[in-house]
Amino acid sequence: MAAALSRALKLPGKKGSELGEYDPLTQADSEDESEEDDLVLNYPRNGLGRDGCLGTGPSKLRGGRSGRLVGAEDEAQEDEEEEEEEYDDDEWRERLPSKSRPDREEMKGMQYWTHRDPGRDRSGEDRGGPGTLGGAGTGVHSTEVEEKRMRMKTAIRSAFFLVPLVCAALLVLLCAFLIPCRKGDLGKRPTWERALGDAGGVTPPALALWDVDGDSVADVFLGVTEWTNETHPMQGNKVYRAVALSAVTGQTLWTKEMRECVMYIQCGLQYSSQPGPVVLLIGKSIIMAVNGTTGNQLWFVLLKNIESQAVLLPDLQGDSVPDLLIATLPADEALDLSLTLISGLSGATLGHPVPFNVTGQGKLIGPLLHETQQGAYYILFGLGNVEAISLRDVYMKATGKMPLTQALSRRDPGWEALRKTNSSSFIHIYRGSEPVEFLLPLVAGFGNSHNSLDPVSNLNSSRSDWALVSGKLSGKLSGKLSSKLSVLRQKDIKKEWTFNSDPIHSQPAPGYFNSDGVLDLFITHATNGTMTALVVDGDNGRLLWSAEFVCPRLVLETSAISTSTGQSAFLFWASDPIRALKNGTKITVSPGVATAEPLIRKLFLLHPAYPTILLQLTSTTDTAVTSAVSYQERQKDASYITVSSRPTPDSEPGARIVKSMSLRAAITTGRTVRLEQSSKPVKPSAFEINKFFRGLTFKRQ
Repeated sequence: MAAALSRALKLPGKKGSELGEYDPLTQADSEDESEEDDLVLNYPRNGLGRDGCLGTGPSKLRGGRSGRLVGAEDEAQEDEEEEEEEYDDDEWRERLPSKSRPDREEMKGMQYWTHRDPGRDRSGEDRGGPGTLGGAGTGVHSTEVEEKRMRMKTAIRSAFFLVPLVCAALLVLLCAFLIPCRKGDLGKRPTWERALGDAGGVTPPALALWDVDGDSVADVFLGVTEWTNETHPMQGNKVYRAVALSAVTGQTLWTKEMRECVMYIQCGLQYSSQPGPVVLLIGKSIIMAVNGTTGNQLWFVLLKNIESQAVLLPDLQGDSVPDLLIATLPADEALDLSLTLISGLSGATLGHPVPFNVTGQGKLIGPLLHETQQGAYYILFGLGNVEAISLRDVYMKATGKMPLTQALSRRDPGWEALRKTNSSSFIHIYRGSEPVEFLLPLVAGFGNSHNSLDPVSNLNSSRSDWALVSGKLSGKLSGKLSSKLSVLRQKDIKKEWTFNSDPIHSQPAPGYFNSDGVLDLFITHATNGTMTALVVDGDNGRLLWSAEFVCPRLVLETSAISTSTGQSAFLFWASDPIRALKNGTKITVSPGVATAEPLIRKLFLLHPAYPTILLQLTSTTDTAVTSAVSYQERQKDASYITVSSRPTPDSEPGARIVKSMSLRAAITTGRTVRLEQSSKPVKPSAFEINKFFRGLTFKRQ
């Protein structure tokens, strides 16, 4: 009865806890047994039972007291209880479907030890048979197999994940670092220089930039003059050449010998039947077109007294190739200037030169092509003044025919109303007491690539307003005392504003200094050994920035380069800056440098984000005579190309030095120069300034 009550109190999942469990009901049922039987201990794991034998017969203790406690009815009751336990065990196994059979056997062996026959358990253990311990042994072996199988599956999954990942990483490293890439060398272009010819040729020498070898970097075209006697140059004969140099290495791509000095080189003309760009080489009496890739001659035309570079015109003949216009001196000395039309495809002259008497004195202005808002084409040119004539009239006077297309026959009523008389061919754009020194389209980066015949660039420049510089003369000997910088509106030929300045000797550089979206103008002038650099607001003519420097004794155009910030960076040559002190006196950064010989000239970069700080990119004793800028879109970089004259200790002509410099590479080694103390309450740190300039990138406008 007590045993049945004990089984009834055992819940499923709590049928036994630990080895050596104490059951008071079992103890009450066997209270008449010996002291050894009061605590029923069974250790199935180590084989210890209620007796010390391995058989299934009665124990020694029970055998000794069988007359008092054990009888046939007790044995029959134990057999019945054993059968009930086996039934309970089977039912409990069915309630644990998630456990494997060996696990359930093991759990059974651990939880029901108080009601097992120790002899049978021990016999099963010794035989390794189907008893409790024998089943547990089989489960252990099966678990080890399953664990090995799971470990194998895990290893296979890890291999399938890691092997492609490692292969991808190796492929990236191989492409990035190990495989040599020709394009990648462009990002690490070193500064190079070449000595070509001597400084006895045309000043400034002919210079142009255009990509002819397909590496997306504009190559360098240069006119050079050499002597046949290198030991004694002045005793030999001069040899004139046009040379093409690789922008990446500075190596010679091709050389073309000329019969006379090359005054202008222009690139960008394209033929559908001709691979590669066409390069024009212009001398005093010849125009030659060559293949830009090979240098082979395509055509040439002989003219007399060429005075200007070629102007790109619309197609006048219907051959799908733009035609050209050039200014020459007329055969009649009573006339001032002639305009000659040339076929862009064959080089043949279209008709005859058209002479004009512009009744002016001074510097040759233009010729320039302008397209009005009504789509009419006009040619701007003059001598100290600016006149305009319809392209339709020039074509009719040269050929005696009407233009082939309606667009070329168009006139602009607004411009035609400015004509003084009906018999006059000219429309007066500017006539004044101050002769015109410079006239240029207000286009960002104009002049940086030098004499480009690219149709897109010319289209932009032919539709813009103009910047005009005029100078006031005070006698032939005293020279100019002042200059005026103005902006002419192309819609009505009126001045937008005028800025008065000391004599301006170089062409203004249009660029974006402030954020109003209007091109501003960078100019320089020099008086009494001091050079002043200024930036004038293109919207209203007010002064935006200025600084003074020791005069570098050279006349070189400033370059305005478009940057990733939306503003322009200005490159200009000067000597040491002159800083104003609080007491009003001025000192130079290096006292006495103005009288030092040889004079050190420095290339500075100005960015509007830090107007009181300049970045010195390089310094040299060479005299730069011309410069140009090319962009590398892929590297977000720009190259600054200079042609300089290097001084020599004797009286022999100095050498021409061509130098290419990566601006981003030069910025990393540049030196910051403070012009004055910043007015901002929080001054920028050196780290902040260096981080800004080193992160600066350049792009084509």
